[in-house]
Amino acid sequence: MMPGWLVFGSALFYLLLLFAIATYGDRSTRQRLRRTAGRPIIYSLSLAIYCTSWTYFGGVGLAASRGLEFTAIYIGPILMFTLGMPILTRIVNLAKAEKLTSIADFMAARYGKSPMVAAMVALIAVIGTIPYIALQLKAVSSSVAVMVDAEQLSRVTETFFLSDISFFVTLVLAAFAAIFGTRHTDATEHQDGLILAIAMESVVKLLAFTLIGLSVVFVMFDGPWELLNAASENASVMAALSHETPLQRWVLLVVLSAFAIIMLPRQFHVTVVENRTPGELKLAGWLLPLYLVAINIFVLPVAVAGLLQFGSGEASDLFVLTLPMANNMPMVTLITFIGGFSAATAMVIVASVAVAIMVSNDIIVPVVLRRRNRRGQSGDFAGLILFIRRTAIVGILLLGFAYYRAADINAGLASIGLLSFAAIAQLAPAFFGGLFWRQANARGAIAGLSGGIAIWAYMLLVPSLGGPDNSIVALTILEFIIPGTQSFSGPGADPLFNAVVLSLIVNCALYVIGSLSRRPKSIERIQSAVFIPHSRRLTTSGRSWKTKVTVADLKQTISRYLGKERTERSFHSHERAIGRWINDDDPADMGLLRFAEQLLGSAIGSASARLVLSLLFERADDMPGDTARLLDEASEALQYNRDLLQTALGQMDQGITVFDSSNRLTVWNKRFRGLLELPENVGQVGFPLESIIAILVARGDIEAGQEQAALARFLVMDETFSLTIGPDRRIIEIRSNPMPDSGIVTTYADITERVAADMALKQANETLEQRVSERTAELTRVNQELEKAQLTAEEANIGKTRFLAAAGHDILQPLNAARLYSSTLVERLGDSDNQKLVQNIDSSLESVETILGAVLDISRLDTGAMKPQLASFPLNDLLTRVMTDFAPVARENNLRFTVMPTSVYVRSDPNLLRRLIQNLVSNAIKYTRHGRVLVGVRRAGDKVSIHVLDTGIGIPSTKFRTVFREFARLEEGARTASGLGLGLSIVDRIARVLNHSVDIASQAGKGTRFRVEVPIETNVKRMKSAPKRGVVDNNGLNLNGLRVLCIDNEPKILEGMTLLLTGWGCEVLAAASMKASKDLAGTEKAPDVIFADYHLDDGTGIDTIVEIRKLWDKEIPALLVTADRTPEVRARADSERIAVQNKPIKPAALRAFLNQVSISRRSAAE
Repeated sequence: MMPGWLVFGSALFYLLLLFAIATYGDRSTRQRLRRTAGRPIIYSLSLAIYCTSWTYFGGVGLAASRGLEFTAIYIGPILMFTLGMPILTRIVNLAKAEKLTSIADFMAARYGKSPMVAAMVALIAVIGTIPYIALQLKAVSSSVAVMVDAEQLSRVTETFFLSDISFFVTLVLAAFAAIFGTRHTDATEHQDGLILAIAMESVVKLLAFTLIGLSVVFVMFDGPWELLNAASENASVMAALSHETPLQRWVLLVVLSAFAIIMLPRQFHVTVVENRTPGELKLAGWLLPLYLVAINIFVLPVAVAGLLQFGSGEASDLFVLTLPMANNMPMVTLITFIGGFSAATAMVIVASVAVAIMVSNDIIVPVVLRRRNRRGQSGDFAGLILFIRRTAIVGILLLGFAYYRAADINAGLASIGLLSFAAIAQLAPAFFGGLFWRQANARGAIAGLSGGIAIWAYMLLVPSLGGPDNSIVALTILEFIIPGTQSFSGPGADPLFNAVVLSLIVNCALYVIGSLSRRPKSIERIQSAVFIPHSRRLTTSGRSWKTKVTVADLKQTISRYLGKERTERSFHSHERAIGRWINDDDPADMGLLRFAEQLLGSAIGSASARLVLSLLFERADDMPGDTARLLDEASEALQYNRDLLQTALGQMDQGITVFDSSNRLTVWNKRFRGLLELPENVGQVGFPLESIIAILVARGDIEAGQEQAALARFLVMDETFSLTIGPDRRIIEIRSNPMPDSGIVTTYADITERVAADMALKQANETLEQRVSERTAELTRVNQELEKAQLTAEEANIGKTRFLAAAGHDILQPLNAARLYSSTLVERLGDSDNQKLVQNIDSSLESVETILGAVLDISRLDTGAMKPQLASFPLNDLLTRVMTDFAPVARENNLRFTVMPTSVYVRSDPNLLRRLIQNLVSNAIKYTRHGRVLVGVRRAGDKVSIHVLDTGIGIPSTKFRTVFREFARLEEGARTASGLGLGLSIVDRIARVLNHSVDIASQAGKGTRFRVEVPIETNVKRMKSAPKRGVVDNNGLNLNGLRVLCIDNEPKILEGMTLLLTGWGCEVLAAASMKASKDLAGTEKAPDVIFADYHLDDGTGIDTIVEIRKLWDKEIPALLVTADRTPEVRARADSERIAVQNKPIKPAALRAFLNQVSISRRSAAE
C-alpha cells in the first residue's frame, strides 16, 4: 500500500499539468504548430486516445484469461488506417467541405440534413459512450483501491457517493473538459490546447506501460527466456496461452474495433474534426498502427508474470499495479498508476466533449429554437450554446458515474468496453451505407438505428444493469432468421456475438426496407450526390430563387450563435472567395444561403442550421415553416437537376430543343443557338417556335410567306428536313420526335460536310477519267516525294558515316601514341621478366587498332571514300599471300589449311580483293573447331569463282542475311569465338565496291561455303610480271646517325616517336608546328628524312614538307603519318612525292621505311 496523500497528490498534480499543457497549447503554440512539422505528429498521437484504460488494464486481464484474443481489437484499427485509408480520406474531405462537427452532423447531412437522424445518432452516441466512461471510472477507482488502504479512503468522506474516489475524478474531469473543450461555439475550430494535452497523455501512457513491461521482463525475471521457461512450467499460464478463441469471435472483435476507430464520438472528433491537412492523416496511416503495436508489446509478458506470481484467482485487470507493488517497486508502481490514470482521463475528456456537442446541436438546441420561435424571442445564442454544452458535459460524466455504480461491478473492463463497441456498431449500416448507396434515405436510417439499438439494449444493456438474461428469446429469433445457428446457443455460446449479429441483421434489414419504402426527397438526393462520388460534381444555382431575407438578416441571425466578430470575419472571407463585395441591403442569393448554412452548421450542426434558416424565412416571407423548407428544397433540387441536364446537353455535338404542347421552348442547349445563329434572347423559357421561324424568315434563311409551311415541317414527327443557314450556306438537318407527355424534342445537326462529300462523290463518279488522271498525277508526286525522302535519308546516312570517319582521326591520335610507347618498351626491355607483360599490352593495342580499322573501313566504304584501283594480276599470287598469312594460325588451331593453286588472271583491286578473301578465311578458321579450311578456284565462263569452305559450326539458312549486318553475331558463334561481328559486313561492302557477287551456302553443324565471283582477264599476253621486291631485314640495318625531323601537334605522339627513333639510334629533331619546323632550318643542318602529321595547327603536313624542302633546298625523303584516309590526301601526297602511312602506325612499317631511306642514302654515297 502507498500513502493516500501521495496517490491523490500525484493524480491532482497530473491533472494540473494537463491544465498547464492545454493552456500553453491555446495561448502559445497554435501558430507555431501550424507552421511546423510538429502538428502532424501531435495529431497522430492524439488518435491514440483509442487506447484507454481498457488497453492499459483490461488488455492484461483479457490476456491472462483468453491469451491472444486481446489483439483482435487492434487489428481492426490497423486495417482501417492502412487498407481503409481511402475511405477515411473521403470521410475527412466530406466533413471539411460541409463543415461538419460530429458523427451525428455527418450522418444527418448525408440524409438530407434530417434533424431526426441527427437526434437518433446523438442518442446512440450518448448511450454507447456512458458504459465506456463508466469503464474508465471503474479502472481509476479499482487502481486507487489497490494502492491506498481502505481506512484512508473512508476518512475522505462519510457520504455514499463521495466515498468513491471516482466521483472526485468525475467532477475534476468535467471541469477540465468544460473549460478547454467548449471555448468556441464553432465546433470546427481546432482545439489546440486540448489536442496537445491528449497527445501528451498518449506519450505518458506508452512510456508508463513500457516501463512496467521492462521491469517485469528484466527486473522480476532475467530476461524473456527465463519468463518463457517459467511460463511453460505453469498450468494456469499454459491454459491462458492455449485458449482457443472461436473464429466468429475473432471476426466480430476485428469488425467492431474497425467500426469503433472511426465512429466512436471521440475518435470521429479527433480524426475528422481536428484534422487540418491531408499530410496529418497520411502520417497517422503508419504512426498510429506503430503506436498500437508498441503499447501492446508487453501485454502478454505482464499477464504471464501476473499469473506466475498471483495465479488466476487475483484480479487480472490490475496486474500492472499489483506486480510492481508485490515486488517492492514503489516508483514504478506510481508511474504505472499515472499511466493508467492518463489513459482513462484522456478518453473521458474527449468523449464527453464530442458527445456534448452532439447533445447540444442535435437534441437540445432544436427544441430551444422552436420554443423561442413560437414565443417570438430572439437574442444572443452564443452564450446559451456554450452553457448547454458545458451542462451536457457534466451531465454525461454524471450518467457515466451512475452507470458505474449501478452496473455489475464484477464485470471485466474488456466486457464493458465491448458493450460500448456493440452500441456504436449500430451506426455502421447507415454510416457506410450512406457512402455507397444512393437510394438510402432518412426513413431507412432512422428505422435501422432504432431497431438495432433496441436489440442491443434488450440483449446487452439490460443484463449489464442486473436485469434478466434475454439471450434465450434473442437466440430463438436469431435461429429463425439464420438457420444453423443452434450451435451459438450451447454451453459455450457467446452472448456478445449473438447480440451483435442479431442487432446488425435487424438494423440492416430495417435500413434497406425503410429506404425502399419511399423515394428519396429532393434534398436527400442532393446530399447523396455530395457524399457519393460522381464523375462530375455539379453545383446548383439560385437564379430563379427569390426571398425577402437580406444579407443583414443573415448576418444578424448567424451572429447570435457565432458572435458578431466571427460572423463578420467569415463573411469577409466569403467575399474574397467569390471576388465581389456584398451589400447588407442586397437580398440573399442561393450561393450566400448555402455559405450561411454551412457557417451556422459549424456551430450548431447542419440539421439545426437548416432549422434556424427555415424559421428566418418563415418570418421574412410569411410562409409556414414546413412550406418554406419544402419550397427551398424543391427549388434547390429543381435547379440542381436543371443544371445537371443543361451540362449534359452542353456536351452534345448536336443542337437540341424541347417545345411544350403550345410550341414554347422549355429546354435547349447552346449548340442549338449556334447552329441556327440565333440571338441570346432566344435562350429563354417560353420562347415561341413561331418567333424562331420569324427570325429565320427575316434573315432570309426561310422564304417569306413560307412561315406556316416551315412550322408544319417542324411538327412532322420522325421525318427530317434541312435548312440552309447564314452567309456561309451551312446545311442543318432537323428532326422532330414526340415527347411522352405531349410536346416535341427536336435535334439539329450540321451536315454541310456530309452533303459536300456526297456532291464530291457524285461529281467524281461523273468525271472518272479526270479522277484517274488526277490520281495518277498524285501518285507520281508521291513517288517523287518518296524518291526525294530516300535521297535525304541516304544523305543523312552518308553524313553519319562521314562523321564517323572524321571522328576516327581524333580516336587514332592517342592510339598511335600508345603503340609508339609500347613498341619502345618492347625493344628496351629485351628478355626481361616484364617483356611478356609489355608484349601483351602491345598485342591489345594492336587488337584495338584492328577493330577501329574495321569500323573506319566500313565508314570509308559507305561514304565512297575507298575507290577501287582496278588492275589485272595473277590470282595465284594473291592466294599465296593469303596462305602465307594464315597457315601459322591454322596450325595453332590444329586445322588443315589448303589453298589450291591456279593459273588464272583476274581484273580487280588486288588490295581490296585480298582483304575480302582474308576476312572470309579468318572467319572460317575462327569458327571451325576441327577439320579443315579449303580455298579453291573454279572457272565459269568469263568469271572465276573463289570458294572458301570450312567444316565449322555452320550458319542456319534463316540467318544468311543477318550475318552480313554490322555487329551481328549468331548465338552459337558467340560461344565459339570472340569478335565484334564486322568481318562479313566488310566483305559485303568490299564486294559491292568491286561489283563482285558474294553468296553463301551452309548447313548448321556441318560447315559453310562462301563464293566470290571475279571477272577473268583474258589478255594475258600483254601483261608483264611485276618485279619482285627484295626482302629487307628491318632489324639488320644500322640507323645510327640518321637525322629525322618529326612534326606533330600532339605532344604525346611526338614524345613517343622521339623515344622510339632514339632507341633505333636516330637523331631526332622534334617540332609541333610548321613555324617551329621552319625555325629549325636556321639553326640545324638538313635532316635525312621527315615524318609529318597531316593535321597541324598552322597548316597541313604536306605544305610543311614542301616548305622545309624549299628552305633546305633539298629533296628530303618524307613520310606523311596521318589518320586521314581520304583519297584526296593520298593523291596530293603522291603529287609531292611523299610516302603515306596511316595511323596508328606500325613500328615495323616505320622501320622499314627508314631502312629504305638508309639504303638509298648509302647507295647515293657510294
